[in-house]
Amino acid sequence: MIRIKGLELSEAYFYKYGLPMIETQFPEYQNRIAAGLVGDGSECFGFDDELSRDHDWGPAFCLWLTEQDFEAIGLELQKAYDSLPKSFAGFPARIESKWGNGRIGVLEIKQFYKRFIGFDHPPSTLAEWRVIPEEYLAVATNGKVFQDPYGEFSSFRAKLKAFYPEDIRLKKIAARCMTMAQAGQYNFPRCWKRGEQVAAQYAETQFISATISLVFLLNRQYKPFYKWMHRALKNQPILGEPIYQLISNLVSFPEQENKEAILDKKIDLIETICQHVIKELQLQGLSESSSDFLLDHGPVIQTKIQDPKIRALNVWVE
Repeated sequence: MIRIKGLELSEAYFYKYGLPMIETQFPEYQNRIAAGLVGDGSECFGFDDELSRDHDWGPAFCLWLTEQDFEAIGLELQKAYDSLPKSFAGFPARIESKWGNGRIGVLEIKQFYKRFIGFDHPPSTLAEWRVIPEEYLAVATNGKVFQDPYGEFSSFRAKLKAFYPEDIRLKKIAARCMTMAQAGQYNFPRCWKRGEQVAAQYAETQFISATISLVFLLNRQYKPFYKWMHRALKNQPILGEPIYQLISNLVSFPEQENKEAILDKKIDLIETICQHVIKELQLQGLSESSSDFLLDHGPVIQTKIQDPKIRALNVWVE
């Protein structure tokens, strides 16, 4: 099997068939059509592998149009797209799953973004930014734009990629500190000692999720969907590699080990992770607290929020 990532395949397919189709059949619009591959799918994050190829993977790309252009040529352009060869470079036609529709082909720019962030415009208020989940912003800004001569798609994309306003970033960081402390430093060992294994595992999972989210926030990057968040963590320049490895160790203890020994090791790893985070919070000037307990850092971080309404929100909630 030829080794190639889906994003590379998509780009090669576009330049082989897509661009010539646009230039010959829609010459008057060739400077108005954006092309690329962004959105759902492991290939848009560069995480696709052999297992990814059983559905919604293969020769394909997106063509993004303004609302006016979509009304004028959307249907005709989609027909031309559909007529392109289905197989390419030794790869068979894309197998579209029940839930894979709308990922590729001709798309209207505002509706494309609205599908992920809930708005047909870049968020313009703190309230709008606050309600968009990290995972959806990650999906809306992943992948690659192959060309965008008109620039409208890329302009929208650039405003999202600029990341959360600082007050929203601080609010999320404060809340993640609270969750890490509650789930990992406090409740996990208590649940384990009580023999509540489901609760202990859930607390550990909550701790891991909050930790990864916090590292992405410290890097000013959006955390992707849970299936990819640990893998993507490794590439983050701030704390990515060490936290990636510590979390891997946290979930890798053999079952035959003594439960008390496992608990001691897990507690040590959780505390090590928290100390890494606390040090970075201090380096970024987000917390002056010297406490080892992240619960003490969340409120300190929240006081740095400038907007009074956001600052007054429950520190636990975000």
